[in-house]
Amino acid sequence: IYRRAQRGIGYLAQEASVFRKMSVEDNIMSVLEMSKIPKDEHTDRVESLLNEFGLQKIRKSLGIQLSGGERRRTEIARALAIDPKFILLDEPFAGVDPIAVEDIQQIVVKLKNKNIGVLITDHNVHETLSITDRAYLLFEGNILKSGTASDLANDETVRNVYLGKNFELRSLSNFSGEE
Repeated sequence: IYRRAQRGIGYLAQEASVFRKMSVEDNIMSVLEMSKIPKDEHTDRVESLLNEFGLQKIRKSLGIQLSGGERRRTEIARALAIDPKFILLDEPFAGVDPIAVEDIQQIVVKLKNKNIGVLITDHNVHETLSITDRAYLLFEGNILKSGTASDLANDETVRNVYLGKNFELRSLSNFSGEE
């Protein structure tokens, strides 16, 4: 965590990475304490992230008590605490309910609107392609196709090998990232 933070890279692991015996606010604070961000800014930054990710009501809850969506939002807030230029999201939609999936999609759109680079690795094609500007489809360890979501969805080889013939690209035009 420390080296990534120093390089301006946020990271959301596929596996639960929330500190289970720490509160939500302490999970976020722990990353700030390892950063070069001045200590006098830590409390304000934690408050801002708790508000931005709708975590105020569960701020004192331990990591072990969180739902999948609450855990994911806490982990993303923690990854963003250091003001990364870039964030890696490994399977962000794994193990969360449909409402949490929408929350995470909206978060990704907001990150893009803040000019934070986002790299997502995920098997949930509908959820991922609907929010990406560009995608790379890997097959047997190689890039099968790259391009826009539409490029991939309309490619016959991609459909035959990975997406299936009945795949339909979902549009999330209601995600502007604005509230």
